[in-house]
Amino acid sequence: MKKLKTVIILLGDIVVLYGALTLTLIIRYGADKFQQPFLDHLKPFSLIFIIWILVFYLSELYNYPRFKDGIVLFKTLSTAVAVNFFISIVLFYLLTPLFQLTPKTNLIIFSFLFMTLNFGWRLIMVKMFIGGFPRIRLLMIGDSITVNEIASCVYSNPQIGYDVVLWLKEEIKTKDIDNLKKSIIENKIDVVVLPPHLLKKDPELTKLVYQLLPLEIEATTSIDFFEMIFSKAPLEEVEESWFIEKITARRHFYDAIKRILDMIFGTILLIILLPVMVITAILIKITSRGAIFYKQSRIGKNDQPFILYKFRTMKINLSGPLWTKENDERLTFVGKILRRTHLDEFPQLYNIIKGDISFVGPRPERKELAEQYGQLSYYEIRHIIKPGLTGWAQINYRPSASIEEAYEKLKYDIYYVKNRSLFLDLQIIFKTIKSLFIKT
Repeated sequence: MKKLKTVIILLGDIVVLYGALTLTLIIRYGADKFQQPFLDHLKPFSLIFIIWILVFYLSELYNYPRFKDGIVLFKTLSTAVAVNFFISIVLFYLLTPLFQLTPKTNLIIFSFLFMTLNFGWRLIMVKMFIGGFPRIRLLMIGDSITVNEIASCVYSNPQIGYDVVLWLKEEIKTKDIDNLKKSIIENKIDVVVLPPHLLKKDPELTKLVYQLLPLEIEATTSIDFFEMIFSKAPLEEVEESWFIEKITARRHFYDAIKRILDMIFGTILLIILLPVMVITAILIKITSRGAIFYKQSRIGKNDQPFILYKFRTMKINLSGPLWTKENDERLTFVGKILRRTHLDEFPQLYNIIKGDISFVGPRPERKELAEQYGQLSYYEIRHIIKPGLTGWAQINYRPSASIEEAYEKLKYDIYYVKNRSLFLDLQIIFKTIKSLFIKT
């Protein structure tokens, strides 16, 4: 359902992009003379539209929370359109020989028309998602933390298209199985969401779920449903057997391709960014005492320690908590800028080329923190793959400053380990780039 809605919104955006372009040219040149200008604008604007769609994606305009609130939608869309407008200006003037166009007035009219039409289109789709589309009727079984989180999300986000029609919190007894089947049919349930342990210990319930299949009634575990909605693993509910069934430590083709890409792009970026790194090193040296680089032991794949390199951002010979606080007094003036702009991370390109880390993976922790976090259930699973410069937890959750927050980030790390792929890596990189420029 989520993917279908995303595709619908994406196709609508494409139609509105070309529709707004057509209207722009009709306004400028008249309905009887716009054909030739349309052909002249079609190729360059089609290339520009790819950038526009990418910016919409980075702005999370295809995520279901953006379909809930009209004000939030307007702010997000207007910001994305403004960013696209300025990117388009730069591209048209930089690539004038290729595009053979410098459409100042047309671009202004187009952006205004697109903003108006697209906002209207998305408002219509919000109404459709909440009341117009066929809604998926859920039967929830159980009263665990995971089930309660699912129900809370469904109740507060009607735009995702689910309704909790029945919720059985009490333990189901064998004598109630037949009545349960009747209730499922009478209430026209589409999906049954139940804890996985019930299927293992209750053969009668398992038989009922099997009987629902010919009736085109889907059954799924609360773990799988939770993952689908939240894109993280419900660690409160999983058992060791889940890790054995769902997680693999090695994916030979993926690992090989990822290593090759790390070396190629790590080397290219290191060469491109070398002048910036030299200037940064000089500024650090002349503004504060101490070494230019900060070398720290981190825990990597298979719990093996390695030395991570960063530009030094703190004053020397000062003690403090393991976590960096907001407005931390230990930071130097240049260090604050480096932290804010993430320039302090650039030396880690050496770690990527060397093979200590990858571009994407769970962030490597200091040995002291890893020992603290080791008390968390299943924490060691994040170490079965190579750590990364950025990761799924980093783009979905704030930096952890407590054991509780580290546990929440661990849910995202485990989700990444389970679902890692080149496509997911690309998605993480795009969202990381977005986070450097847009704070949410």
